[in-house]
Amino acid sequence: MLKSIEGNFDHPEVNELLEKHFKELRAASPVGSAHVLDIPGLKDNSIKFWSLWDNDNLLGCGALKFLDKEHGEFKSIRVHDNYRKQGHGIKVVMHLIDEAKKLNIKRLSLETGAGVFFAPARKLFKKCNFVPCKPFAHYKEDVNSIYLTKLLNNN
Repeated sequence: MLKSIEGNFDHPEVNELLEKHFKELRAASPVGSAHVLDIPGLKDNSIKFWSLWDNDNLLGCGALKFLDKEHGEFKSIRVHDNYRKQGHGIKVVMHLIDEAKKLNIKRLSLETGAGVFFAPARKLFKKCNFVPCKPFAHYKEDVNSIYLTKLLNNN
C-alpha cells in the first residue's frame, strides 16, 4: 500500500534522494540546460511536493509547480534506486496527475532532457500520454531539452 506525504523535504531519506537527483541531472545536462530545482527552489510557494512510500520505504517523489491557476509543471520526479526499472515511475506520475486534478489543473507540462540519459523519462511520459509541445513558461528553444504537455480530464 502506497502512502503519500506532502512537503517532507527535511526527511533524511527524501533529502538524500533529492540531492542525488540534483547531482545526476546537473552532471547529465550541459551548463545552461539544467533546469532542476534544489530544495530551497522546491520550497517556493508556487510548488507542492510529495514523497511516496511503500510501507516505510521511500519509493520516489515529485513536485507540481503552478504556472497559473489551470497550468502546472512537473518538477523533480525521481524514483528511488531500489525501485527503478520495475515500473514504479508510473505510480509517481499518476499520483502527481491525481493531485493536479484535485487542484483543478487543466494542463500539465514538463521539460526533460533530450540526451540518452533521459530516455527512460521520455518513455515514461509517453506512456502517460504526454505529447511534445513548444517551450512554455520561462523556457526557450534548446537542443538539450524536450518539452511535453498533457490536457487533463478533471471529471
